[in-house]
Amino acid sequence: MPTLYSTGCPKCQVLKKKLDAAGINYTIESDIEIMKAKGFLQVPILEVDGKYMNFTEANKWIGEQ
Repeated sequence: MPTLYSTGCPKCQVLKKKLDAAGINYTIESDIEIMKAKGFLQVPILEVDGKYMNFTEANKWIGEQ
């Protein structure tokens, strides 16, 4: 199941709405310490099958589902 790393920022909200609209089940991780430990410098990040996608890549992936 995909994980959306999110702080609730505007771009995070856009990805959340797109995931919901596409009917994709996902979990949300909002713990900033976990994000920092993974080396994320910005959010949102969508993790699918161990692959991390930035906002643009995640939008493309959602559109292909």
